[in-house]
Amino acid sequence: MAARHRIGGRQLGRNSGQRRALYRNLLNALITHDSIRTTEAKAKELRPMAEKLITIGRVDTPHNRNLARSILANEDTVARLFEEVGPKFVGRNGGYTRIFRLRVRPGDGATVCQIETVE
Repeated sequence: MAARHRIGGRQLGRNSGQRRALYRNLLNALITHDSIRTTEAKAKELRPMAEKLITIGRVDTPHNRNLARSILANEDTVARLFEEVGPKFVGRNGGYTRIFRLRVRPGDGATVCQIETVE
């Protein structure tokens, strides 16, 4: 049995297609609402994806719009990314999101966090 070296990321109890759909839905919600509540594991996986997506959204070019469409697959969210979210961060070099730990969920003991865009 081979060692599990250089295989990153959390599986979150899902197969790859379900995981990709989960990340897409979380990104859509984060861009739409600027703040979402989820588990700590999902928030930590979502953060680098959101940072890269916002970096793409800072410069409105046809190529960047196509990149964002391929990730988000929702035209309203893509429009919001380039018209509202991206321009807020033009003068900032990364660090667009932050994670707050809120509570421990009583049912399963998972840490619930809030991930939001920085003002």
